[in-house]
Amino acid sequence: MNIPASEQLARIAEFQARIKAAGLDACLVHGNESDFANVRYLTEYWPTFEAAGVFVPAEGKPVLLIGPESENYAKGRSVIPDIVKMIEYRESAEPQYPGIDVANYKDVVELAMPGKKLNKLGLVGFAVMSLPVYFGLQRDLPETELVKADETLLPMRFVKSEAELACMRRAFQISELAIEAILNEMKVGMTEFQVIGIAQREIYKHGGEYEGHALYCFSGPRTNNAICRPINKVIQANEIIQLNIGARVGGYSSSVGLPVIFGKFSGLQKDLVEFGLKAHIKTMELMAAGRPAAAVVKDYEAWVKEQGYDKYMLYGPCHAIGMMEVEQPWMESVSNYNLQENMTFQVDTFFTGNDFGLRWENGVRICNGGVERLSEKFMKVIEL
Repeated sequence: MNIPASEQLARIAEFQARIKAAGLDACLVHGNESDFANVRYLTEYWPTFEAAGVFVPAEGKPVLLIGPESENYAKGRSVIPDIVKMIEYRESAEPQYPGIDVANYKDVVELAMPGKKLNKLGLVGFAVMSLPVYFGLQRDLPETELVKADETLLPMRFVKSEAELACMRRAFQISELAIEAILNEMKVGMTEFQVIGIAQREIYKHGGEYEGHALYCFSGPRTNNAICRPINKVIQANEIIQLNIGARVGGYSSSVGLPVIFGKFSGLQKDLVEFGLKAHIKTMELMAAGRPAAAVVKDYEAWVKEQGYDKYMLYGPCHAIGMMEVEQPWMESVSNYNLQENMTFQVDTFFTGNDFGLRWENGVRICNGGVERLSEKFMKVIEL
């Protein structure tokens, strides 16, 4: 349940071709402990406490850039052999590390592309790139033009390989096992934290390497939060409990989301829970290779409006999933791409009333003529 090193090295070769085609001399890829995807995609290295980068020349050899504490860890994990320590990637407490030799960006350029001039450097992972990195580049490479260049790498992650799909399928299986354990063990009087503890136990028990995202268990009025975290609130009867549980396997994330209740759904709650599930399934029926992403969104929104539920809809219906639980490409009415076979998406169906909300969420793989459901076991109304 890991990506072969040969596949990651092939990614680097493809990335170098894309760098050259973009008219760049090199790219600097950035990642950190929480948003590690681009760095791990190329190297298998996942920083902890510190940040990390990968310097990839259009012609030459890639270099992994790490903080001063991670050398032995990086050597044991990275698929590329050239690794340098830099102060720009230290942890946020900003220790000085007296006595530890560190490189600068001039050293990195000379190691990666000796004798060549770096005129134009693309920055990948721009949204999470830190100021110490950016200021370090300006200081060490004053003659180099710095340009945002996420498009050189991110589209490579859109269509998944068989190895990636294997990791994702297993991650979704583990998420379903964790949901099953929650439904068997959760009781009125437990706290939201205790429910999440059940999920974490099951994720690691079944071989997950980490959670795929901040796990959701929140209840009552807080379920109308589109994004939320559990707190020390006690689970009560007759109020909606929102679960979103995701395992990570081999670097790849998953998430399974559903509303549940101790008692019976009633009134508008029942109506929206049942309609939300119907809308969830409808979204999957609209998806297939070759379809414009924008058409899926427009058709979904028109159908929800036709059914009379548009006033309860916050957003939808899909975002991509892979190494991150939410990653590019989003599926929106302004999207300008077509769905391709082996793209993977989270069908994310969220409706909200005044004092409650609910989300149905499951993963799919785009196929010719439809989708493969990566999770579907809990696509049903559950009352405990």
